Amino acid sequence: MEIALTPEIPTYSGGLGVLAGDFLKSAADLQTPMVGLTLIHRQGYFRQRLDAAGHQQEEPSPWIVSRHVRELPARAHVTIEDRRVALRAWQYDVRGPAGFIVPVLFLDADLPENSEWDRRLTDRLYGGDHYYRFCQEVILGIGGVRMLRALKFDAIRNYHMNEGHAALLGLELLDASATAHGRSRFAHEDVELVRQRCVFTTHTPVPAGHDKFPLDLVGRVLGLRDFHEHRDVFCCEGVLNLTFLALNLSHYHNGVARLHGEVSQLMFPRYVIDAITNGVHAATWASEPFQRLFDRYVPDWRQDNHSLRNALRIPLPLVHAAHRKAKERLMAEVKRATGAVMKPTVLTLGFARRATPYKRADLLFTDLARLKKIAAAAGGLQIVYSGKAHPADQPGKDIIAHIVRCRDELRSSSVQVAYLENYDLDLGKILVSGVDVWLNTPQPPMEASGTSGMKAALNGVPSLSVLDGWWVEGHIEDVTGWAVGRPWEPSGSPSDHDRAHDAGSLYDQLEHKVLPLYLANHGAFTEVMRHCIAFNGSFFNTHRMLNQYAQKAYLG
Repeated sequence: MEIALTPEIPTYSGGLGVLAGDFLKSAADLQTPMVGLTLIHRQGYFRQRLDAAGHQQEEPSPWIVSRHVRELPARAHVTIEDRRVALRAWQYDVRGPAGFIVPVLFLDADLPENSEWDRRLTDRLYGGDHYYRFCQEVILGIGGVRMLRALKFDAIRNYHMNEGHAALLGLELLDASATAHGRSRFAHEDVELVRQRCVFTTHTPVPAGHDKFPLDLVGRVLGLRDFHEHRDVFCCEGVLNLTFLALNLSHYHNGVARLHGEVSQLMFPRYVIDAITNGVHAATWASEPFQRLFDRYVPDWRQDNHSLRNALRIPLPLVHAAHRKAKERLMAEVKRATGAVMKPTVLTLGFARRATPYKRADLLFTDLARLKKIAAAAGGLQIVYSGKAHPADQPGKDIIAHIVRCRDELRSSSVQVAYLENYDLDLGKILVSGVDVWLNTPQPPMEASGTSGMKAALNGVPSLSVLDGWWVEGHIEDVTGWAVGRPWEPSGSPSDHDRAHDAGSLYDQLEHKVLPLYLANHGAFTEVMRHCIAFNGSFFNTHRMLNQYAQKAYLG
């Protein structure tokens, strides 16, 4: 539903879209034949504005489509409530260093032959009501397959569904298989044939991430179909659950980190759930100072990300100097955006991700008195926040407002807080490379993977993180960063992780480990930075991730 390719194409909301874009960039780098499909989202996601009290205001973020993508001549259509909705596609080329192109197709319903309402169906990412969202997923899934057919992409071997948003492509493949075999309705044989062509990745244990639609709405939009005849495929139980549809029509299923694979297996015990841990596109997320350093000491790192393990050979003073340049860039951005003057010598924490309750962005402010005491003893502490809340997520918006209130309350203390508006790809790169420590405090086991800490690690920035998502695999205490709280156990529940306990652990780690190391021994702290690159940057990347998908899912 979202693919983040460049800040000029604001058709993404966060991690899922950034991951998709990074994955396709690695496909271009490694010359892996692949095509991406998404919607055009002409209104963008939204631009965020915070008032003085931290209340989020949303503005459309329209973009001029023809400046960034080119229209293709082919047309496809879907049927929505007996209306023929025409579709076109716009193409963006993801080009690798050797010139190999991975095309990304943006489906668009804004055509004069469609009704005014239908023309708006590809305008807004995650917008509208259930009806609007389901119509969008008809376009993405069914329309996507038909557009590939219209464009003569005849050699496609696999369809990889990221979340259930595209799961309706299975219906189109079922119908196509039945027609090819001379049947008017699909049968069990068609289901087996479709399964062999489909792969499904679930990205979240959060219920809101799994789309469900009432059967009366589904029947109204798609026309009368006997979903009950194949309950084992559609897993109805009164609703069409697109996650179950994707699971039932795929031969390979996976979560996006080892722990998330275990959690997903508990959520979907009828299925075999594997795990392929997410990664990031190294050449995109390494800051310019570190890119120059890698080019000098690890010259093949762009094509062979695993060679970043040789970052251990980079002299510590050069690692420190590269980070200092990235940090000064962040300080300049903070001053430009907020007027706040931060010091490059003071330990700076970074926290930037979607604002939603389970991510607990305000955990650091659980005990302001203790935070002030820790900062005062250390000679200061700086924290840079960023991140949007979904327009319909009032609790997420309340968290942003709470952080802004804490920022104001801490103004007279040794703690300086900045909240940067309108988090996007550009700002993200400045943040993950410019802070000293990356903070991550989700409620376990709700963080499926997370990738921002991986981006930070590529820039030598260690994590101070709850043991959830990817950090369970990337954490080596005092070597790649520091753990907050205790590991989640499969027999437990999210409520087992008490907020006060996790906040206390966070303060303990800051007071007794992170700050003393930063203040007393720059060489030792820089050694941790170097290990972040060598251990985590060399593994948590989309080159490794793509190779694992090829071996386990696409060619398996």
